[in-house]
Amino acid sequence: MPITAKTRVRGSSPAAAQLIDAVERRSGIRLSVVDEALADIELIVDPESSAPEGYTLEIGDQAIVVGADEAGLFYGVQTLLQLLRQDDSGWALLRADVADSPRFPRRGVMLDVARHFFGVDDVKRFIDSTSALKFNHLHLHLSDDQGWRVHIDSWPLLTERASGTSANGDPGGFYSKDDYRELVAYAASRHMIVIPEIDLPGHTHAIGVAYPELVEAPVLNDNLIADSARLGQPLPVAGETYLGWGVGHSSVRIHEERTYEFVRDVVRELAEMTPGPYIHIGGDESLGTPQADFDLFAARATSIVVEEGKIPMAWHEMGSAANIAEGTVGQYWGKTTPEGTHAEEAAHFVERGGALLMSAADVTYLDMKYTEDFPLGLTWAAIIDVRSAYEWEPTAVLDVPEAAILGVEAPLWAETTRTIDEVEQLVFPRAAAQAEVAWSPRETPERTWESFRLRVGSLAPLWKAEGVDFHPADEIPWSAR
Repeated sequence: MPITAKTRVRGSSPAAAQLIDAVERRSGIRLSVVDEALADIELIVDPESSAPEGYTLEIGDQAIVVGADEAGLFYGVQTLLQLLRQDDSGWALLRADVADSPRFPRRGVMLDVARHFFGVDDVKRFIDSTSALKFNHLHLHLSDDQGWRVHIDSWPLLTERASGTSANGDPGGFYSKDDYRELVAYAASRHMIVIPEIDLPGHTHAIGVAYPELVEAPVLNDNLIADSARLGQPLPVAGETYLGWGVGHSSVRIHEERTYEFVRDVVRELAEMTPGPYIHIGGDESLGTPQADFDLFAARATSIVVEEGKIPMAWHEMGSAANIAEGTVGQYWGKTTPEGTHAEEAAHFVERGGALLMSAADVTYLDMKYTEDFPLGLTWAAIIDVRSAYEWEPTAVLDVPEAAILGVEAPLWAETTRTIDEVEQLVFPRAAAQAEVAWSPRETPERTWESFRLRVGSLAPLWKAEGVDFHPADEIPWSAR
């Protein structure tokens, strides 16, 4: 179907404006909008047409996209944009007949803005590029040992004293409340729900820089000392900004009631700004917190989230606590072959009436290197090429009912990424692999590596037009146009 300056679009949805802008960025052609006349591209919302977030797409002499809801229409438009091609005769849409809906309701990406800070415009760029792959949740990791990244009125020193730097001493920053609300609204316009995370009770050194009375003295274990020496990084010092990457050395004071006043205030203020149902309270790598104290904290912190009207989320280690609030969602970041007590910890969320989000580190962690010599990323979980990121099954990792798996989230931890360009080099194309794992049923004929590598290769011209700084992995046959 030819695309020219005479091509007409009909549809009052915001998806129409997004389609017109995207076609212009890609081709230089500005489509026109019509209200009643016969259109070449029809955008329709029909709740009876498909499952939630689903769509149908027919491209022949005319293109018709029908979404079950606004999200489905948006996703149908993304697929249509992937079918836009240029040849010697000009621009055209490939013929297609598609009926599509997601396998999992939760399809997420995480951006760590604590180890390195990324400003509002950078996060919007990340939202644009990942929502186009039909991800519908954005998890923002807003606090860690290296910095605190969102303003809290009731605890103003968090951003005054603990936001100025990032890992390695790089510049820091934080989001004002208006900034945060702007990001939430922008994500919503791309049908992404924001999940804010404040990591507790560990990963809390930055809190201690602002409010020393809330945090214990650093625990300097042998692994931390050895890793710091190997990397040439400083050890954490109480009350001083931490510039290294080490983990497991910090903990809030579990037996101080002031700690829970802090947790409640932060959760309340985040809840007021976050229309989505979740608040993530961390819980990973709390090596500086004795188990009995961790259990006590987990029960109280998850209950506070419930009392503030949100569903608590936590990393899978919080499943080691017997009395986490009922309905808490666990995020599994162990490996595809679980180690130690990881599987039992994850299963406990299900036993408590919750569910699980799968972020198996050896396949989904976007901050792992593609190859041993790739200049960005780490290798502690695995070296993850694109095929490894694609060829795994979320329901086969843990011994829990399939219905307990909400979906997939692909995290990007930011120890080694200083710019959004570097983030994108690690994220793309592997995020496309995770997007398909989360969206497409495993038994679908096209759900194969050979099919995927051809289809993702065809996205190169689209990504270039959108300014996505993807890594041209050798595994993929990239299209020139």
